[in-house]
Amino acid sequence: MKFDLTHSRKSIATAALFAFGVLCGTFANAQLLDGCPSKEILARFEEFGRTGRMLPDLGRWLVDPKAQIMEPYKAFDNVYYVGVCWVSSWIIKTSDGAILIDTLHEPFVDQLIENIKRVGVEPKDIKYVLMTHGHFDHVGGAYKLKSLTNAQFVMTQTGWDEGIRSSKESESTPRAWRMIAADRVVKDGDVISLGDQVIRIYETPGHTYGTASFSFGVKDGSKKHRAITVGGLGLNAVEGSRQVESYIASVRRIEQLMASSTDPIEVHLTTHPFSNGLTEAKELLKTRKVGDPHPLVDPEGLRRQLEQLRSRAEERLAIERKAGR
Repeated sequence: MKFDLTHSRKSIATAALFAFGVLCGTFANAQLLDGCPSKEILARFEEFGRTGRMLPDLGRWLVDPKAQIMEPYKAFDNVYYVGVCWVSSWIIKTSDGAILIDTLHEPFVDQLIENIKRVGVEPKDIKYVLMTHGHFDHVGGAYKLKSLTNAQFVMTQTGWDEGIRSSKESESTPRAWRMIAADRVVKDGDVISLGDQVIRIYETPGHTYGTASFSFGVKDGSKKHRAITVGGLGLNAVEGSRQVESYIASVRRIEQLMASSTDPIEVHLTTHPFSNGLTEAKELLKTRKVGDPHPLVDPEGLRRQLEQLRSRAEERLAIERKAGR
């Protein structure tokens, strides 16, 4: 995500948990966001980043199941969006079962399961669940999904440690959540193959130290492209200069993957659809005609996004260093 907490140590995960706990209090009479408009949502997160205070309508919207409904859709011939308005989940269909990226969180897990079924996949047919990092909005649904699938749940060791620790810390909050025990551990350079699909694992620390990104093949008729789900875009849980330096190095690495002479990254299937306007871009799929370019194949858009993320991180690094952190 493009926002950061320059003046606050509170992470988006903590803030969202806070929102869960006060739905009937401070935010009771707040006006909700209308739909899933990327610019408006991003502006509110940026305001949160500047002030450390979550605007009431954003707090309500984050945890409102009706407001968060997004119809599942086919992004590519083999990839489907099954998430909600504020956080993504992707189903990759292969010749030997399905792969899920990220699990959402309550109260949206039933909605996720329904969306998975609506795109023609039964939970029992999911062979791998890849999780980008240990924040509850990306792994909070694993506990319910675990009982419905025979899948291997996959994350880096640090990601598992972060998720398990965060779950335990939530026990004293109004909105506790449960995390599964560590399952399959992956590291940088690992590859997961299933049927006709190859997933490449990249450790991309920065958003959290355990963050991973995944690249995979997407199909558009006879055309094939390499997509990436960048595991974490925000600087909202930064603990000091070293973490920001890791973040900058991760952004540069993704830029290098885009510049590769073989199988370059051309598509960003993001973890938060509002972060790069994906919510609006996917509407172009409905009116796309034969021969039209695919609206989600946007390497220039990803390149600009990465430049912005790196610039923001460099600004944050100066702040952290000045503060002696």
